[in-house]
Amino acid sequence: MEVRDKTMFISDAVDYKGAPANRSTTGGWLSAASILTVELCERLSTMAIGVNLVTYLQGTLHTPSATSSTIVTNWGGISFLLSLFGGILADSFLGRYWTITIFANVHMLGSCLLAISTVVPNLRPPRCDPSLLNNCIEANGLQMAVFYIALYTIAVGIGGIKCSVSGFGTDQFDQKDDNEKAQMAYFFNRFYFFISIGTLLAVTVFIYIQDKVARVWGYGSCTIMMLLATAIFLSGKRRYRYKECLGSPIVQILQVLVAAIRKRKLKIPSNMQQLYETHSDESRIARTRQYSFLDKAAIVENEDDLMIESGSSKPWRLCSVTKVEEVKMMIRILPIWATTIMYYVVHAQMITFAVLQASSMRRSIGSFEVPAGSFNAFFIGAILLALGIYDRVIIPLWKKKKGTLGLTNLQKITLGLAISISSMVVAAVVETKRLKVAKSRSTTVSILPVSAFLLVPQFVLAGAAEGFVYSGQLDFFLTESPKGMKAVSTSLFLTTIAFGFFLSTAIVSIIRKVTQGSHDWLPANINHGRLDLFYGFIALLSCINLGLYLCSAKWFLRKKMQILNS
Repeated sequence: MEVRDKTMFISDAVDYKGAPANRSTTGGWLSAASILTVELCERLSTMAIGVNLVTYLQGTLHTPSATSSTIVTNWGGISFLLSLFGGILADSFLGRYWTITIFANVHMLGSCLLAISTVVPNLRPPRCDPSLLNNCIEANGLQMAVFYIALYTIAVGIGGIKCSVSGFGTDQFDQKDDNEKAQMAYFFNRFYFFISIGTLLAVTVFIYIQDKVARVWGYGSCTIMMLLATAIFLSGKRRYRYKECLGSPIVQILQVLVAAIRKRKLKIPSNMQQLYETHSDESRIARTRQYSFLDKAAIVENEDDLMIESGSSKPWRLCSVTKVEEVKMMIRILPIWATTIMYYVVHAQMITFAVLQASSMRRSIGSFEVPAGSFNAFFIGAILLALGIYDRVIIPLWKKKKGTLGLTNLQKITLGLAISISSMVVAAVVETKRLKVAKSRSTTVSILPVSAFLLVPQFVLAGAAEGFVYSGQLDFFLTESPKGMKAVSTSLFLTTIAFGFFLSTAIVSIIRKVTQGSHDWLPANINHGRLDLFYGFIALLSCINLGLYLCSAKWFLRKKMQILNS
């Protein structure tokens, strides 16, 4: 009977009543499907708003092109950065279920407010001819304030959802059960598939609604999708498996740093056995000499002896060697983290200036006009195609010739960064041609007689680059981080996207200040600027970054080999 109970119930999960979760009535694919619906609708809503936001800013709120770009990239950066704080909230206080529930409603509230702001006359400036953008009345303080409130309400919702959806989905499968563990592997494949489907729907159907029907219907549809997703998610409450809040790994990192600083004047004992350790032989990590300053967090003082004897703990004062080593492992991956940020600067151009380029060019296929934001469908398609070719062609060939399962995670990132450079070079060449046509035409012409499909190669190359960089990063951060810090490593990965958007904002601001005047690279109307030189500058920075990345990867592999040998 006792054996049967063990197989029926899951030891580390509970049901909605707080009782041990029954394997037959909780979790599994039915529960995971409800959670995946939230991710599908969140991705759809976020991308439908984000990818086409630059055209709304310039065409409706009449903000200059560079300002529009920085607003979009700042919003994207903050959205991903908030996932880090959302993760702390979910792991330490609310739990994943309530975090998703609360922030899905926050996301829905923000998109609803954005939809309302597009139809209330006082919340947008008067319409004007887009070819005369310099003479249009820019949105006033109140109008921009309402817009920012709506936009950053959505950002808060994104941060809360992104940090919890994948984790709560994997909670529905018992890793100690071989059958459910195999199902969890398929969950990750379907998770990325749902993200891609949501994005494709966003950049095609929903952007078409925004451009050809009305913005209020486009943004209103996003609100309805989030409402539907929330309802489906809440309907699964009785079926879900819930896990206890164990605290955030970020807190552990801070504890080690604070404890090491407190004991900075102490000397590390010559006998390493004197350092504090509580983990079993199976789970402990051996001490390494690198970053030895942090080892001071594990030094046992007289005051600590009394605490240990009493059975109490003060993690802000004394940390185990294993906890210190886990923090060291996270520090070692920081150079790779820093040198992958630059790719997302390239990514940022695909949803900002590249969309503005498309909006100024002919986009017709027969009688059908492709919305400017929908050109990102080529970007998403390239991601899926690149990963498909890699899985079905490159991996089998690599295995046959070299006996390994394809490229390593660091090699994938290298390939992706190299392709992203070619994307910016191609973008600069195409923009040179577009500007040549623009200068030969009247300044009042809003659509230039040049095909927007010339932009397809830069979208395809940037998308292929993302396929390799994104998958390589995810693999690297999950495999090279300690077991107890998988969640924080995922958040660290998401911050590369955030800081990439912030870096794009900084570069745009610097370029505007340096080139303002007769040689303005990024004026209000891109037809009067030098976007080709801007793209060339991004390509140059990406080349420098690739060199730094290769040095960082070589250093990481050398240090890893030294640790393994020791």
